[in-house]
Amino acid sequence: MSSLTARRIALVTGASSAIGAAICRQLAEEGCQVIAADVNLSGAQAVALSLGERVKPVMLDVTDPDAVAACIGQILKQYGRLDLAVNNAGVAGIGLDTGEYPLDEWHRVLGVNLHGVFYCMKYQLKAMQAQGGGIIVNMASMLGPEACWGGSAAYVAARHALVGMTQSAAREHASQGIRINAVGPGFIQTPTLAAIKPDDYAAMVGLHPAGRLGNASEVAELTCFLLSERASFINGSYYVIDGGYSAR
Repeated sequence: MSSLTARRIALVTGASSAIGAAICRQLAEEGCQVIAADVNLSGAQAVALSLGERVKPVMLDVTDPDAVAACIGQILKQYGRLDLAVNNAGVAGIGLDTGEYPLDEWHRVLGVNLHGVFYCMKYQLKAMQAQGGGIIVNMASMLGPEACWGGSAAYVAARHALVGMTQSAAREHASQGIRINAVGPGFIQTPTLAAIKPDDYAAMVGLHPAGRLGNASEVAELTCFLLSERASFINGSYYVIDGGYSAR
């Protein structure tokens, strides 16, 4: 297990999702006090109920900067500090060519996947600067450095920008004892894939040299490693976890 003993108060957004829930679980198991934040409060509450007293659910819409500021403020009021943050909240968006992409959908996807992460980092960084350090992991996608397929202009644009924003912020705040990295999951086994037709699912698996899809717990392992002191010299980096999909 990675060493997280020196930094114990953690915020995870998008905590009701498969990846977010898995990260909450591992952080709690490693002794952290975890704030599980999600716009879906009932989902966050279910995660907290399953993991015990180390996980506290809160409702958070990351597209609302005032709500984000209030959430971070409440964490500081209750716990006195914020040591770890995982900005995992995200939406997929619809699949249409760029010329046909609806404006409202464009703004919705960027509002969550890019602006929401910026809002979170803005207030997380203020808290971490004041206390002399902290660690942030931003959840991007294997589409962070390249567009592996079409029909996803908003999602790809947000993920590209997120990786760049991560690297820029990491460079700016390294001297303040703050590390910021990004993780890029590929196709991860989640409940939403249960609706995919068997032939389509088999075709998806066939695109992976690993011969399978990833598990949320595997993404959590990488994320929690980056949050640990074992990764103390890793900063401003992007790590894809996709079973070799993007290496084809």
